[in-house]
Amino acid sequence: MLYYGKDEIRKFHITIFIKMVEGKIIQFRRGRKTIIEKHFLIEVKGISNRKEAEKLVGKEVIWTSPAGKKITGKISAPHGGKGLVRAIFETGLPGQAVTTDVEIKISPSTSSNKLKDVKVEVK
Repeated sequence: MLYYGKDEIRKFHITIFIKMVEGKIIQFRRGRKTIIEKHFLIEVKGISNRKEAEKLVGKEVIWTSPAGKKITGKISAPHGGKGLVRAIFETGLPGQAVTTDVEIKISPSTSSNKLKDVKVEVK
């Protein structure tokens, strides 16, 4: 809310569009004899190399169970050279989560092109 004097008040409503990208859980992060339950490897649609995967580090990942419960995680690092990423979830996902879809939140860019992502309404 901005004030332009004693009587004039203008309200600015800002709507930020958050882009969602789809991905698919490939496997637990694992070793030869161990499985780390909170870490998963995710294949993101449209990403085919390590450079593109590095841009997703720090983004939020959401997995929705068949019952509708949402479990969130965060992308921690790229994995390999073919565009896979590692994600760490708050709680471990069930084994049925493997081969299911996840959503990745891509926030608006912080570059000089911000105005393309932000819609401002003046009322």
